[in-house]
Amino acid sequence: MSLSSLDLNLIVLIILLACGIFSHNSAVTIAAGLLIVFRMTPLSEYFPYLQDYGLHVGIIILTIGVLTPIASGKIPGDAIFKAFLSWKSVLAIIIGLLVAWLGGRGVKLMSNQPDIVAGLLIGTVAGVAVLRGVPVGPLIAAGLLSLLVGIKP
Repeated sequence: MSLSSLDLNLIVLIILLACGIFSHNSAVTIAAGLLIVFRMTPLSEYFPYLQDYGLHVGIIILTIGVLTPIASGKIPGDAIFKAFLSWKSVLAIIIGLLVAWLGGRGVKLMSNQPDIVAGLLIGTVAGVAVLRGVPVGPLIAAGLLSLLVGIKP
């Protein structure tokens, strides 16, 4: 078997699947597993849709998860208004604004400079697998990168 006949992208997905299983990270395991299924079946014709809309759908689902405690009443309405009274809560609001801004820069950078995406993904997956992080890092990492290297997204 020659190197040219190997499907390196599939091998990378399998390695990511193994990393997800080894690190007990269900997000990486499920994502890599689903993408392997897509790659090895006729579902691969939907990759353009996943690439175009996957990130936005993921952000919507993440936002729903974050807002659910407010919608369910687990965080009472008066607690939201009290957030402006504590220095820790005000600091949390400021950091939330900064992170959202960095994430926006990251989305633009990843869209405009796809050559950077591989490094960001490797770093994020390593952070998830080794440091027990969560895979929300690529957007913020891209935003930080755009600031550090002076790239305007």
